[in-house]
Amino acid sequence: MSFPTARFHRPRLLIVGCGDVGMRVVKLLRPHWRLFALATSAERAAAIRAAGAQPLIGNLDVPATLARLAGLAERVLHLAPPPNHGTRDARTANLLNALARKGGVQRLVYASTSGVYGDCGGARFDETRAVNPATDRARRRVDAEAQLRWFGRASGARVTILRIPGIYAGDREGGHPRERLARGAPVLQPSEDVYTNHIHADDLARACVAALVRGRPQRVVHASDDSELRMGDYFDLAADLCGLPRPPRITRDEARAQLSAMQLSFMGESRRLCNRRLKTELKLRLRHPTVHSGLLA
Repeated sequence: MSFPTARFHRPRLLIVGCGDVGMRVVKLLRPHWRLFALATSAERAAAIRAAGAQPLIGNLDVPATLARLAGLAERVLHLAPPPNHGTRDARTANLLNALARKGGVQRLVYASTSGVYGDCGGARFDETRAVNPATDRARRRVDAEAQLRWFGRASGARVTILRIPGIYAGDREGGHPRERLARGAPVLQPSEDVYTNHIHADDLARACVAALVRGRPQRVVHASDDSELRMGDYFDLAADLCGLPRPPRITRDEARAQLSAMQLSFMGESRRLCNRRLKTELKLRLRHPTVHSGLLA
């Protein structure tokens, strides 16, 4: 997949939240784009500079540190998570206030989560389904999406919201199921199991770039692969590929007694995401269309 650029102009991109996926985007674009990335520390700034982007020290929780972002780039990739409390995303509000001071943003891509849908009972659906967040973590994402859509309508920027499921990759910290398998963490018995969705980190980075180039105005896109697996089947597959024991199966009542509230929340939501817009509108051809392919990689 190629991303055309003007002959005498390198697009300017600001990455906010330049972690693992942001660094993968930098690797894809650094030969042809001018890249800037917000960094919260000198140590992180050094890593960003070494990767090929220009770091800018700032903190989304401190609005006064964001002044340099105004008018800096015509494209923005917002990968930063919301705060860890409440139902509002003040970080996104601070970012948009900074960007609005001088305008000039033409495209903005936001990494949201499929968790905004809540439990869907295993239904398969597209982006027209209404959100129904069941946790404050998901409610903060819904708030961020609403702010971004308002910003797009008010400024004329094309805003793409990527709703992202579980991200995995062998070279991503905490991003491969082998770590959970090695701990012997349990999964639900088949009769109570839930459907989960996945995307390889490399494909997610490519989806971010495709949205920065081809995203339609104020559009939601499922950044998900083609897999349709229940959670236990996913970990069984990973165990078989890694030569590890399959995880133990437990009932939901046993899970309530053994697992944390966050782990239980993931086991309480079942859905299957349709990714047609990802393929037809963003024209992304997945390199890892199934978790079988991605886990082998």
